[in-house]
Parts: sequence; C-alpha cells; structure tokens
Amino acid sequence: MPLKVYKSVLLLSERTWIFGLKPSTPSMENTQHDTRAIFIKMVLSNWQTQNSRLTALFDKLTDEELSAETAPGRNTGVYLLGHMAAVHDAMFTILGFRERLYPQLDEVFVDNPDKSGLPKPLIGDLRICWKQVSAILDEHINATQPDEWFKRHNSVSDEDFAKEPHRNKLNIIINRTNHLSTHLGQLTYLSK
Repeated sequence: MPLKVYKSVLLLSERTWIFGLKPSTPSMENTQHDTRAIFIKMVLSNWQTQNSRLTALFDKLTDEELSAETAPGRNTGVYLLGHMAAVHDAMFTILGFRERLYPQLDEVFVDNPDKSGLPKPLIGDLRICWKQVSAILDEHINATQPDEWFKRHNSVSDEDFAKEPHRNKLNIIINRTNHLSTHLGQLTYLSK
C-alpha cells in the first residue's frame, strides 16, 4: 500500500498542526481553574446524589419503619432522621450561608444518643425539618461561586487555615457526604 502524504498536516516540535491551525496551549491558570471546576463538580455531584438517595429513602420509609432500630441495639430511623436534619442544619453557619433553622434539634439528635430518654419531635415534623433544610441548603450550595469553595469555613481559625488550607468549605461537603453515606447505609436495613 502506498503511503499518502497530506500537505495540510505538519509535524513541528512534537506539536501537530492540523489544516494549518496551531493547537491551543492552555495557560497554567486556565488549567488550574479547569481542574478546580472539575473537582468541585465531582464533589457536589456526589453530595447531590447521596442527598437525593437519603431523601428518597426517608420518603419511602413509613413512620413504623423509621421507629425501628437499624440493627439490634443501634439507632432508630427516627433518631437518624433528626440527626441528619440537625447536622445539615449546622452546615448553614459552618459554610457561612445563613443562621440555622432548627438549632434545638442538637440537644436530642447530636449532643445525646438515641436512647437518652429525651422526648423527640413527631416524625412528621422531622420529615418537614429534613425537607426544608435540604431544599435551602441546596439553594445555597448551587449559588456558591467556585472560588468560595476553597476558602476557610467558619469552624477553623484564620491562623489554622493558613497552615492547613485543605480545611476549606469544599472539605465540609466531602466530610458531610461521607457522614450522610454512612447513615444511608444504616437506614437501608429499615427498608422492606
């Protein structure tokens, strides 16, 4: 077979010019910006996926199913519903979005274990808390500009952040996604 040569393609210093057009060379700044944008998208996409799965499971489980323990001697679904609402509610202030909606949930669902004997809100009220917190949190997350994700969150001092810049807002999303996934796994045992 004869070799065909195309005059419109030139090889020059390991760069290919196709049809007389020089390939674009991204600047380091653009490459870094693109990498950050991809990383943010990966983290937020995972957050939204896990959050949607948890919401769907809460919607699917009956009040009776939520009242059961996820395993013998473990947390009930009601406790985990309240716990997740409280933890996500705390994200508002940690991320600097707004004041919390339900700080009163902490005493029952964060500061104390499930079997503390403290009275719990009605399951229907906890479902409403979860939906409201999730909806408003999603609005704030979606409105956050890319560069904001790499800034200090409100649970770390300026001095500590200067030494440990990985303690940023995006890291809170990663941490809370892992937390959410753990409890999602526990709650799946309640599904019949």
